[in-house]
Amino acid sequence: MKTEEQAVINYSVERSERSTTDIIVERDGTILVRAPSWIDDQRVSKIVRSKQHWIYKSLAEWRDLNATRVIREFKNGEGFLYLGRSYRLSLVSERQQKVDLQLKNGRFQLRRELVDNGDLAAVRSAFRKFYSERGSERIQERVDYFAPKVGVPIPTIDIRDLGFKWASCKPGRASEVSFDWRCMMAPQTVIDYIVAHELCHFHYLDHTEAFWNEVDKVIPKWRERKEWLRKNGAGLDI
Repeated sequence: MKTEEQAVINYSVERSERSTTDIIVERDGTILVRAPSWIDDQRVSKIVRSKQHWIYKSLAEWRDLNATRVIREFKNGEGFLYLGRSYRLSLVSERQQKVDLQLKNGRFQLRRELVDNGDLAAVRSAFRKFYSERGSERIQERVDYFAPKVGVPIPTIDIRDLGFKWASCKPGRASEVSFDWRCMMAPQTVIDYIVAHELCHFHYLDHTEAFWNEVDKVIPKWRERKEWLRKNGAGLDI
């Protein structure tokens, strides 16, 4: 059996015009190293080795947090999150509802035919569409609110599947911020943290003390919201 010192740490590297190196355990348990563009592979490898203990500790925490991941069955009464609140699922007939999915009368109403036909891809697509459409409106409102507070121009936003990132930004003249549709499952306070976090990256690309000071100016309770996301992020999925 390999010891921690003997085990190989598999990781990917993302380089950008930043000044520091971050190591992140993504939502799927993969390791991402975000490094300055001028750092070579050998230096990155040395940094990873120096953070070996932290990486193994973080992976152990990730396994614990993902141990209770919910396996969706899409049956009557199953709970689905929207803005931090759980709504029960009701399966309805095509005669009752023409759209695949809607939130009505305090319940998610899903066309039964999709489940009966075993078309789980269509079911998940219906949920993604719902969260994406709602996110386009609500997250845009929060970006419009926070951008002046952060001191940056209001960027274009996009709601899509980002895999294992909550959001990503592209500062510049044609600035853009993308948000993962799963963000809409989180409470509004956590969404605000994600929005402010990305906007502050327009000032600082990396997670230096100066960056977190910027976040603190607009979200004083960012630490507890970041911790909520760390503990509950694995459950924000369908």
